[in-house]
Amino acid sequence: MERTFPPVNPKLPRFLHGADYNPEQWSPEVWQEDMRLMKLANVNVATVGVFSWVSLQPEPDRFEFGWLDTIMDSLTQNGIHAVLATPSAAHPAWLSHQHPEVLRTDASGRRRRHGNRVNFCPNSTAYREACAAIARRLAERYKDHPALLLWHVSNEYSGLCYCEKCAGAFRKWVNEKYGSLDELNERYWT
Repeated sequence: MERTFPPVNPKLPRFLHGADYNPEQWSPEVWQEDMRLMKLANVNVATVGVFSWVSLQPEPDRFEFGWLDTIMDSLTQNGIHAVLATPSAAHPAWLSHQHPEVLRTDASGRRRRHGNRVNFCPNSTAYREACAAIARRLAERYKDHPALLLWHVSNEYSGLCYCEKCAGAFRKWVNEKYGSLDELNERYWT
């Protein structure tokens, strides 16, 4: 006898079919054609906002949500749900200029230059505060939007940082987890 189960999320009782969608990289004239093509491909979900931090916050004290409002509304009108991402994998240049410590440090001790994705120090206070601020703004604005299906928190976990703050945090973690260098070596067979 075959058993059936209710959907995990009643908003979408079938498999998700979609992809990342980066409308901020295109002119608004293209967006309606994008929606038409998504419907033609039976897309029912689109991930938006992954690398859009600079489009959402072009300056430290200025936020631009109009384009994302339009996209979220258009997704709803076309029966497509949104997986809304926090844009923390690609911080804006103004953040790097104001707080160079947000940029990661390579294994040779050189601070990286702005311009790559996932180029941040995960222990930078300024980076963490800025990420929390943009995520909070997104959550407050879109938490009840009918298109919202899921949250996508950050993206592309990679990019090691070797700054003193990260090295210190790693040493602390190792000490708390293993208690001694001898125990660490025993566990890692080194």
